[in-house]
Amino acid sequence: MPTTPRQLQFGVFFQGVNSGTVWKLPQSGSQTDFDSFRRLAQTAERGLFAAFFLGEGLRLREHLGRIHELDVAGRPDGQTMLAALAAVTSRIGLVATQNTTYNDPADLAHRLASLDLLSGGRAGWNAVTTDNAWTGANFRRGGYLDHADRYTHAAAFVRTAKEIWASWPAGADGPGRPVHHEGAHYTVDYAARLPQSPQHRPVLFQAGDSADGRDFAAREADVIFSAHPGFDAAMAFRADLTERVLRAGRAEDAVKIMPASEFILGATRAEAEEKRQWVRSLQIGPQQAVAYLEQFWGRPLSSYDPDGPLPDAAPVVASSSETRGSGFHGAKTEELTRRWRQEAAEQNLSILEFVRSRTGRTDGTFVGSYAEVADRLADYARAGAVDGFNISPWLIPTGLDDIVNHLVPELQERGVYPAQYRGSTLRENLGLSLPDVSGEPVAAEDGNRLLIPS
Repeated sequence: MPTTPRQLQFGVFFQGVNSGTVWKLPQSGSQTDFDSFRRLAQTAERGLFAAFFLGEGLRLREHLGRIHELDVAGRPDGQTMLAALAAVTSRIGLVATQNTTYNDPADLAHRLASLDLLSGGRAGWNAVTTDNAWTGANFRRGGYLDHADRYTHAAAFVRTAKEIWASWPAGADGPGRPVHHEGAHYTVDYAARLPQSPQHRPVLFQAGDSADGRDFAAREADVIFSAHPGFDAAMAFRADLTERVLRAGRAEDAVKIMPASEFILGATRAEAEEKRQWVRSLQIGPQQAVAYLEQFWGRPLSSYDPDGPLPDAAPVVASSSETRGSGFHGAKTEELTRRWRQEAAEQNLSILEFVRSRTGRTDGTFVGSYAEVADRLADYARAGAVDGFNISPWLIPTGLDDIVNHLVPELQERGVYPAQYRGSTLRENLGLSLPDVSGEPVAAEDGNRLLIPS
């Protein structure tokens, strides 16, 4: 147990293509207009958020072979949008998800260094990889990496980027050592074109949850986006990651933990609970519920009543595809649908009720009055369970207003949230040390099996 509580940090995740953002309300904003991004980022900065985080969508999601019309759909290029946001913000970090599979390491390292430099040291990179041919078809290289090769390719990619950023030493008048990498998929002979930013290099984020993903974060990352926001699960994740970080020879607190989360708040518990039910009804209505099942049955189910029982028909596909996203990928449909029918019948759940029970966030949702939720978060801070939370607003661009206007002051009163930014860089505001970029080059060999899950 820490002797003093941690200072929790907040990040905001502007998701783009997703099924959780409410898009049917009059106040629902555009997912592509710059003003939506500006409004959300400036609200987050007013609330002293550490980071503004953009996802990456290399292809729109599909449903039964067609573009899925019930998703929010929109995702401008992350680095372009963050560069624009750098001009209208001054402290908040700017984090882009960028794929190692369909980028070139020298080019991406330069573009990220450019964002880091022009923002005054506020850039971050969430490194991911993709191996499915459906996404790759947009790049003329669908499925060119098999599942194992994408890991080794990504490991070499990240380490090459780190070496490029380290090759121009801080304070030096000109570029230092050249960077050379020769591997199975690319060859790099590079001389840096930019000096280091005030934080030396972009902050590296990672979102893997497998054993390999946690090991990668322990060795290479600065921040990990956790999938374990529940208190007990967060404590277990902290203990596991700390052990891996120490085993990797790094300081115990070298990798910050920020689980994904959702906040539904009100002046009272009753008001927040009523709002929760309303939000869920907008996120998952009758059409969304039927479409959810269609992905696993592999066939249209519009003839079934959303208020009736689950379909008794057998699925027409053996496994579900990745075209609606990773959460729908690879399920053994006959076994799954049989189990679902049994579960829904035992609990007397309709299609709509069943899908809401499966898709409605529970572990990662904080529902309650401002004071009640602040008390819960203070428990996380005092126990050292997490370093903060990465928040997905259910409404764009006003979804942070309740948090910034009411929850943040409650947390500040409890001494578990910053009263001001620590500094001008993302690394400072996350409480991260400057990286050691003055030593020998980091090896970047294709034989290193490190995982960076998508």
